[in-house]
Amino acid sequence: MSQFTTLEICAGAGGQALGIHLAGFDHVGLVEIDTHACHTLRFNRPEWNVINADLEHFDGRPFRGVDLLAGGLPCPPFSKAGKQLGENDERNLFPSALRLVDEIRPKAILIENVRGLLDPIFADYRNFLKNELRKLGYAAHFHLLNASDFGVPQHRWRVNLVAVRTELSELFTFPMPILVSAPTVGETLGDMMEANGWLGAKDWAKGASRIAPTIVGGSKKHGGPDLGPTRARKSWAEIGVDGSGIANSSPEVDFEGMPKLTVPMVAKIQGFPSSWTIVGKKTNAYRQVGNAFPPPVAQAVAENIRHVIASKPLLRVG
Repeated sequence: MSQFTTLEICAGAGGQALGIHLAGFDHVGLVEIDTHACHTLRFNRPEWNVINADLEHFDGRPFRGVDLLAGGLPCPPFSKAGKQLGENDERNLFPSALRLVDEIRPKAILIENVRGLLDPIFADYRNFLKNELRKLGYAAHFHLLNASDFGVPQHRWRVNLVAVRTELSELFTFPMPILVSAPTVGETLGDMMEANGWLGAKDWAKGASRIAPTIVGGSKKHGGPDLGPTRARKSWAEIGVDGSGIANSSPEVDFEGMPKLTVPMVAKIQGFPSSWTIVGKKTNAYRQVGNAFPPPVAQAVAENIRHVIASKPLLRVG
């Protein structure tokens, strides 16, 4: 049992939760509204306290005093792929997150979202969030990180909002990129492509000599089990992947042409270990993976947070 605790909100398939756990935190609870994602969390970590609940009606007071409040809030309100309605989007859960910060008063907060949150159109809203957190005793910072800088075989830029208690704010820094280049798609998926004996697997792996473009998750209202819109599919085709859909299994022995990825393959591109199983039918399982926060990035950020909150005791909160 670690001395550091965390409550995860909008936990999804567990990408951020897994990374935070690997960074040395124990989960006191994981809140997720999607029942399929809850099945994934429970399947992989039966010992975790998975709470199937709507965040807008979730009471954080029983978890008051945890070290870290973390989560990946819904991205559509700020995504360039949508209308970027921001605070006016019904899916915006930052107000719920702020309420939970007030109820729980953690030592630190980690919120992940799309890079669109840094667009000029949201400058006032970012300042609003910083000011609200300042009133609650936190210094907040927004920072853009690319998953490929942390060993994930994918170009995936995501905003990380980290807020720590004001008296510790000068001690926190965002993690630096690792010195080893991320593996290519071929290096990452070669063995999986060859699982059914595909004779062309080794040649395919040699040709897939780049890291992947951003995995697109889609939403419940739009999107299906494919690797994104036309431009994204073109990028995948340049690597040697058919992005028009998701396969049920690895290519067979005599397969010819460009292979499609399976859900486990996409999960590996997203930074999940092979031991992590995504539960659900293909469309839902793919959506869980596509919307996940790569575990290696979450681990790197959470490790820096852990070092800060372990540096000295905090005054009693509230």
